[in-house]
Amino acid sequence: MQAASRESYKIAAERLDAYVRGAEPSAVATTADDILSVAALLRREPRLRRALSDPARSGEDRAGLLENVLSGKIGADALALVSALVSGRWSAPSELLDGTERLGIEAVLAGADIAGELGEVEDELFRFGQVVSGTPELSNALSDPMAPVQQRAALADELLAGKARPVTGYLVGAALAGFGGRSFVGALTRLVELAADRRDRQVAYVTVAAPLSDEEEQRLGARLSAIYGREVSVRQTVNPDVLGGVSVRVGSDLYDGTVLRRLNETRNALAKR
Repeated sequence: MQAASRESYKIAAERLDAYVRGAEPSAVATTADDILSVAALLRREPRLRRALSDPARSGEDRAGLLENVLSGKIGADALALVSALVSGRWSAPSELLDGTERLGIEAVLAGADIAGELGEVEDELFRFGQVVSGTPELSNALSDPMAPVQQRAALADELLAGKARPVTGYLVGAALAGFGGRSFVGALTRLVELAADRRDRQVAYVTVAAPLSDEEEQRLGARLSAIYGREVSVRQTVNPDVLGGVSVRVGSDLYDGTVLRRLNETRNALAKR
C-alpha cells in the first residue's frame, strides 16, 4: 500500500482493536465474516470499489454510499469498521479492496486470540502448509486456479476434519480464495505471519537436514529474539537435500549456513578458474 492507504488502514485497524477489547469471540467472528463478505462484494463490483475510493468525493459521502448499499445486510459493528475504511483516503481502488480483506482477516485472528486459540491456529496453518508443500499432487490440486474454489475448499475441509480448529479451516478457505492476490501457499504463509504478528511475534523459517531438538529450537529462538527485540516463532522445514547446517529466514533477512550452500559456493569458485 502507498502512504495514504496505509494511514487509512491504520485508523480502521485501531478501531478494530478497540472493538475487540471485551467483545465475545462469537461476536467478533460474525463481524469478521461480515467484513470479508464486503471484501468479496468489492472484488465482484469494480464500479462500487471505484466509487468508495473516489478522491473527488468526501469521506462522509463515501461512508454514506456504503451505508446505503449495506444497511441491514451486515451487522452494525462491521458496517462501522468498513465505514472507517472508506472514509479514509485510498491511493487506488485495489488498495481499498486489499485493506478491507486484511481488516476482515485481522478480525478473524482477533477472535481466535480472544478465545485463546491463536497460537494453535498459527501452528495448524503452518503444518498444513508443510503438508501441502511436501505433497506435489495435493499442492497442485489445491493451487489449481482453474478448479472452483468450492471444490478445493471441500478437499481442504476433508483433510482438516478432526485435525484442526474451525477457525483454521476458515482461514485456509481465505487462502484458497487468494487472500491478498497471493497463491495458495503464499497466502497461507502470510496468514501464519499475521497470526504471529498479532501475538507480537516474528516468524523465523528454519530449514534443516534433520529436525532440531526442542532444546535446540528454544536456544535458536532465544538468540533470534535477542536480535530482533521480540519473541520469535521458529517454524522448521526438514529438507535432507541441504545436507547439514541451518538456513534461517526472518522477513527479508536470510542466513544460509547449510552445507549445500557452502558446496555450491565451492563449485562456483572452481568453475571460474
